[in-house]
Amino acid sequence: MSSQDEQFQAAAPDLEASSADDGMTWWYRWLCRIAGVIGGMSCAFAGLWNCVTINPLNIAAGVWMMLNAFVLFLCEAPFCCQFIEFANAVSARADRLRAWQKAAFYCGMAVFPVMLSLTLTTLFGNAIAFATGVLYGLSALGKKGDAISYARIHQQQKQMDEEKLTGTLEGQA
Repeated sequence: MSSQDEQFQAAAPDLEASSADDGMTWWYRWLCRIAGVIGGMSCAFAGLWNCVTINPLNIAAGVWMMLNAFVLFLCEAPFCCQFIEFANAVSARADRLRAWQKAAFYCGMAVFPVMLSLTLTTLFGNAIAFATGVLYGLSALGKKGDAISYARIHQQQKQMDEEKLTGTLEGQA
């Protein structure tokens, strides 16, 4: 067994444990992964297009966007990077991150090239990568509660307010 297989086998139980307690449904996890892959593709193409210029800030932003694409592919779709030995280890480590950490990382990666060179290419190229971070950020907020529990909380709060109001009125009389 190669060292890469050993690393993957060691990371597999952690992956299952982290996916069980993060609160994301299977379809939302796949939505985030697909958004990450599409965001990586848009960053790669826009970054390459951005590098075809003589402006050094555009070139720097384009190189950063291609680096973003590589990181997105490495974290979200390690099968795209099979020629890299550490791809599965990096992906397993990225899967252990909390959703808000991924959100901050992806959004920060997407904002930096826009700050370097504010052009339509950098805006549209990083939009889907930023949206991936937003999707992870929304999953960090947690599940939405059901209407029954909200109605029960509202009723209890209303009842407590009425009790306080009658208590203050009785104290005045």
